[in-house]
Amino acid sequence: MDSLGKCLVIVGLIAMLTAGWTDSLVLVTLSWALIIYAYFRMFSRNIYKRSAENQWYLDKTYKLRLFFARQKNMMQQRKTHHIYKCPVCKQKIRIPRGKGRIEIRCPKCNATFIKKS
Repeated sequence: MDSLGKCLVIVGLIAMLTAGWTDSLVLVTLSWALIIYAYFRMFSRNIYKRSAENQWYLDKTYKLRLFFARQKNMMQQRKTHHIYKCPVCKQKIRIPRGKGRIEIRCPKCNATFIKKS
């Protein structure tokens, strides 16, 4: 199952759960259509067409996936580093935790500022 298939199944299940709470015929129909289409794609023998559909989906969701990957990376870095912004140019600067009171020099604009790490 590729990325588009996983997305179709997840959206279909969410629509099905929402339809259970709201008794909406439109959501029930949509959820079943998405799940059936996901299974159709999974068992299809036209691999080139399914691959092109998946590539189209990946191209359209690239910026969203990149945003979440960056957020995840920032959260992982916050465990070991402080992340400061330069007051002059707003460049993000990563400093290791536990260094005490330090003077930080921005690599972009060479401004210096003091922070307690």
